[in-house]
Amino acid sequence: MEKTTLNVSGMTCGHCEKAVKTALSNLEGVASVNVSLQAGTVEVEYDTAKVSVQSLKDAVEDQGYDVA
Repeated sequence: MEKTTLNVSGMTCGHCEKAVKTALSNLEGVASVNVSLQAGTVEVEYDTAKVSVQSLKDAVEDQGYDVA
């Protein structure tokens, strides 16, 4: 398992947090997702054999947020 932290802009509330967490959790290979609204970060633990960092970014961007 690998861990990565995504810098996500545009998250402002609980709904934002839930949308991002759900989108990432639904990807095969994602073990855990921790969202910090204050820091604007999302820490993801995932299996590199099943999902790529680009796929993680795409899932967040598909929810309408920007990933730096």
